[in-house]
Amino acid sequence: MNSQALLKRRLIMGAVALALIGGMAYVSLRTGPLAPIKVTVAQPTEGTLSPAIFGIGTVEARRSWMVGPTVAGRVLSVRVDVGDSVKAGQLLAEMDPVDLSQRLAALDASLARAGSVQAAAQAQLLDASARRKLATINTQRNQDLARQNFISSGALDAKLQEQASAEAAVQAAQANLVGSGQDAARLKAERAALAQQRDNVRLFAPADAIVTTRDAEAGSTVVAGQPVLRLMDPGSLWVKMRVDQGRSAGLASGIKAHIVLRSNPQTPLGGQVARIELLADSVTEERIAQVAFDAPPNGLSVGEMAEVTLQLPATAPALLLPNAALQRQNGQSGVWRIQDGKPEFAPVQLGTQSLDGQVQVLKGLDKNDRVVIYSQKALSNGARISVVDALVKPEATQ
Repeated sequence: MNSQALLKRRLIMGAVALALIGGMAYVSLRTGPLAPIKVTVAQPTEGTLSPAIFGIGTVEARRSWMVGPTVAGRVLSVRVDVGDSVKAGQLLAEMDPVDLSQRLAALDASLARAGSVQAAAQAQLLDASARRKLATINTQRNQDLARQNFISSGALDAKLQEQASAEAAVQAAQANLVGSGQDAARLKAERAALAQQRDNVRLFAPADAIVTTRDAEAGSTVVAGQPVLRLMDPGSLWVKMRVDQGRSAGLASGIKAHIVLRSNPQTPLGGQVARIELLADSVTEERIAQVAFDAPPNGLSVGEMAEVTLQLPATAPALLLPNAALQRQNGQSGVWRIQDGKPEFAPVQLGTQSLDGQVQVLKGLDKNDRVVIYSQKALSNGARISVVDALVKPEATQ
């Protein structure tokens, strides 16, 4: 009796142990590390894409000016303030001319004296020319008398010497006249240069513009090239846009743009690509483009952030997949395709991508293929999978 009870007890314990082992095996195969990987799948769809390029930029002025002196000096006065509209040629500020006015007055006096010297040289030339003419006539008369032996050869030589002296006097008067003219030209050039310096201390607006900054006040000392005022043309505002080099295919001048300013995100603005910079940013791996507004809005601030979307032409019909399905294996881009209930990596040739997460598949798939979109963890060829509608069940609404 005792041996039969002991045997029965052992059989019951063995059955319980087998049940526990079976339960553990079932749990490990269904929910543990040996459980199949949950995946969601989809089939490629045929269609066209409307690709777009997205970038972030800042509002800048295409035409701006820094107005300042060409030589170091002290600011005498500033006549405009930030936000003022100015006209081309309007006086904006003045530098202290120091002694430029006095030096101009001195040069004016020198020019007047040079004119007097030039007039005296002209009179001397006229006098010397008259003396030469008289000496020439006397020489001719004495030559006639010498041929008739009425005068000696010594008297003729004296007249010839008088004619030579008169000729030399004419040449000297001509040289004095030319020299006085050269002195006057030199003084005029010096006065023009000094007048240019005098004009440079008066800072004028180069074009119709708006004052953006006032960098110096009256009494401040500035060096050559340092701006006293900064101006910009409000009609030349555009967005300096930066685009990831890997997503810049199709970027070209003239493409229509939708611009969303950070200060007014509810109102997109129209524009187009005005220029593409030849130099890209090698550090951030971005290309740079300038996007002009169709109509710049009122109150636009320079330096404001903007989001720019460039709409490209629609593509030709092709197979489309969600971007999330793409994976890389051994340096190749591809997708996990379901074959006989098992995942198999299939390399594909990709085309254009859209901003809504769709990508063209040009080669490597058929429209009837089933492709893994999301997986619970990394897949491998032949792994056990379980196809589900969603990896995370939506919470039930109360």
